[in-house]
Amino acid sequence: MIMTNPTDTNGRAGPVKHLPLYFDNNDAETTATKLAFALFPEWENSEGALDFTRFTDGITNNLLKIGKRRPGWTEEQIDADAILLRAYGRGTDVLIDREREIRAHSVLSSQNLAPSLLAHFENGLLYRFMRGTVCTPEDLRRPEVYRGVARRLGQWHAVLPVSAIASKPSPTHAPSPVDSLLGDRQSTDAVVDGDTKKTSRDNAAPTPNLWGIMQKWIQALPTDTETKLQRRDQLQQELEWIVKELGDTPGIGDNPYVFSHCDLLSGNVIIMPSPDQPNDATLSSSTAKPAKPSSTPPLPVSFIDYEYATPAPAAFDLANHFAEWAGFDCDHASVPTRSQRRDFLRHYLASYTAHTATATTTLDDADLEQLVEQVDRFRGLPGFYWGIWALIQALISQIEFDYAGYAEVRLGEYWAWKEAEGTRSAEGCEVGSGAEVNGGGKEAPLRERRWAED
Repeated sequence: MIMTNPTDTNGRAGPVKHLPLYFDNNDAETTATKLAFALFPEWENSEGALDFTRFTDGITNNLLKIGKRRPGWTEEQIDADAILLRAYGRGTDVLIDREREIRAHSVLSSQNLAPSLLAHFENGLLYRFMRGTVCTPEDLRRPEVYRGVARRLGQWHAVLPVSAIASKPSPTHAPSPVDSLLGDRQSTDAVVDGDTKKTSRDNAAPTPNLWGIMQKWIQALPTDTETKLQRRDQLQQELEWIVKELGDTPGIGDNPYVFSHCDLLSGNVIIMPSPDQPNDATLSSSTAKPAKPSSTPPLPVSFIDYEYATPAPAAFDLANHFAEWAGFDCDHASVPTRSQRRDFLRHYLASYTAHTATATTTLDDADLEQLVEQVDRFRGLPGFYWGIWALIQALISQIEFDYAGYAEVRLGEYWAWKEAEGTRSAEGCEVGSGAEVNGGGKEAPLRERRWAED
């Protein structure tokens, strides 16, 4: 049984089957079996055992592949029939809107950009397994891979409707400090040819959005000690400063918000199978021979895990992906250089243009330069975003990972960016391009130096 998820004229997905069952990680195979049989009753009484494969790439959820080993079937046939069970991490509802995740997955599936969403259960989702090769951070740096990522992300941003995962603020919505700042900067009148007209900014702030998500996370931070209260207040002040600096970024084609993935780490990028390439969904492609930078065409890729999908500036989604070149180990020597970013963004813009609904959009070198500058200016924001996220995960997660240490590293990226931006502004230099040194001649942190490399 493959369920379809029709969408309405606003891109919103139809209902998804609900199973009133729970997955228990301490009794994984038993509870997973009950879920599989509830979804596919015919599996229970037909020949062939269930086969379970656990994936461990993520640091938020539990992911389990369930296949039915029917007699005489090949591995490829079993995989085509298999499903993935993704169980939410404990307490992650404070971070993630699960209803929005379901809407995101459904609309992506309707556009053939995601595997079919089959059902949701009390603490997770069931969807079709997708054969392919899971990337590593090293893979993201390969030209044939990052060009494929650029093209797929350009397609996402061009064709997916923001309305599918957002709505306009309701009249009863109590504005937060961030909402007020966005309202001040994005709901203005303009005089055009003697007539007063609303600018495009009037319709530019869907709810939720990147800024509001970070506001919600900051409000969820503990304040039971003076130190924690001071940190929460400091992060709130920083968010308001960030919105003042970046909240009116025009975006591509005057689209300040796009349907953004917001979590394009290596494990969420899948290299799709091709006839001349091995196909093993459990192995990384990092063993493949490196391609020549200028000669190899982009590989077909797809994205998975849409729980953080949110309306956001395209520059954030792009800068966030570039940050993921460093991996969970935060190897800052591996973030992309200027030439790599420019190559990526050139492929991204070509794809965005090719997939726009009207097919009349034309983007030129000036648009490329504008996007390069926007991404440069956003390069510190992923550190702020994931730093707050990690502070919350340190309190709620049962997964074995040093979230507290990770938070400090990621927030350190943000502070280094802010210091570099302040130094360059004070010196009258080009804003946003990174720096070799900070104020007083002190050497800039490695990430900033790498970002400034050609």
